[in-house]
Amino acid sequence: MTKLRVHNLAVSIDGFATGEGQSFETPFGHAGQRLMSWFFPTHAFVSMTGHDAEAIGGGTRGIDDAFATATNVGIGVEIMGRRKFGPQQGPWADESWRGWWGEEPPFHSPVIVLTHHARPDLHVGETSFLFRDASPREALDLATELAGGLDVRLGGGPTVVREFLEADLVDHLHIVVVPIVLGRGVRLWDGLENLEERFDVEVTASPSGVVHYVFTRKRL
Repeated sequence: MTKLRVHNLAVSIDGFATGEGQSFETPFGHAGQRLMSWFFPTHAFVSMTGHDAEAIGGGTRGIDDAFATATNVGIGVEIMGRRKFGPQQGPWADESWRGWWGEEPPFHSPVIVLTHHARPDLHVGETSFLFRDASPREALDLATELAGGLDVRLGGGPTVVREFLEADLVDHLHIVVVPIVLGRGVRLWDGLENLEERFDVEVTASPSGVVHYVFTRKRL
């Protein structure tokens, strides 16, 4: 059965999953690189960005790398919000923006981009970006159809993840609590009181200073 999975969603200790002021120059707003500072050095990240990991020192191993590696295992489709695809808001001024990832996006699969503004589908390398104005349920139904029996990854950002949690569609939720205080930005947990009652929760602390929380849907 296809599962909807969230991986590597980093939040500050005050609950913000992105900072204020996202732009082309600052994809995470005023948070800068701090939310993902545990992730970028890992062997998994170095490898997925197209570098020869061993040739440049291999990247870090251990707890953080183990969680990062699980991101792509058994995934057939990704769902993401428009703000993960790019910094623009409102109607598309033009269609020149092709995502943050250049001509070799790391997905190698269909990616459903949720947006209220129509845009033709975009094919970049082995990745197809499908722009859809869809509810969480509709998006997941489409993703499940395209995934061919594999799982679906919910890539964020936090507003999209919160909407899917509110709709009770998430089966696996991996949250990384990073020991920084942002004070402003986009919060993940607002309106999700008693969320933990739906999940079994496992906690793993990393020497890097982050704490990994894995929420797995309880089976009745």
